[in-house]
Amino acid sequence: MTADGTTLVIGATGTTGSRSAAQLTAAGHRVRAASRRAVPVGGAEPVRFDWYDTATHAAALDGVDRVYLVPPVGDSDPAATMLPFLRRARTAGVRRAVLLSSSAIPEGGPAVGTVHRALPGLFGQWAVLRPSWFMQNFTGTHAHARGIRDDGVIRTATASGRVGFVDAEDIAAVAVRALTDEQAPNTDLVLTGPEALSHDDIAAVVTEVTGRSVTHCRLSYEQLRDRLAAEVPREFAAMLAGLDRAIADGAEDRVTDTVQRVTGRPPGTFRALLERETRNG
Repeated sequence: MTADGTTLVIGATGTTGSRSAAQLTAAGHRVRAASRRAVPVGGAEPVRFDWYDTATHAAALDGVDRVYLVPPVGDSDPAATMLPFLRRARTAGVRRAVLLSSSAIPEGGPAVGTVHRALPGLFGQWAVLRPSWFMQNFTGTHAHARGIRDDGVIRTATASGRVGFVDAEDIAAVAVRALTDEQAPNTDLVLTGPEALSHDDIAAVVTEVTGRSVTHCRLSYEQLRDRLAAEVPREFAAMLAGLDRAIADGAEDRVTDTVQRVTGRPPGTFRALLERETRNG
């Protein structure tokens, strides 16, 4: 398989999809940027795509041989939506699929873990990206970023647990290689940054770089669950709070060499990301 075909990037306006589409087009690859509003991303061809509207699927897949898959956001059973599409994609000529999952979800685990398990049986060339938590959660539209901007507080139930936070630019760089290298990884790839940081560490770096005092407010599992339940369904809130509790127990306290090994360059640090974002306003 060569890198001369067209790559469909689903979720092309999202955190990793936008960066993957931009990096692919910058490298000279043909890209179709799929989103619900068909928004142009870099030099990619925009196409309307909605996981839940099957009428949008055929045009998105036309002439495509590779696909970057960002699961539908907030869907507790994404396999029910994604697997019929993936079977259609294979029939339409897609030969390589790269799935965005999470370091917290193993193959066969809940939600997208079911899609992870099915992927090798559907495509001859594949990869599953399992990034740790995004550094951009502290600079974009995530609740943590809003908390920093609004009142200088990051609220979690992670206690002193550490996370190998990863820059979404590095996730995209790995996605590009997984999509375009002559041979696909045909495995799952756990992606982290170069160091594991607690949310106390994150607050300290934000304070140093921005000059604004930021603190980490330690909530209990129950406090975080109830706080989140005011914005999302209670079952989903409990799942999210449970991820924080897992961090507190050490589940994400690791770093991997995957970004370096796949891209040939070291992953970016949180401080470097923050300095870059601060310079860019």
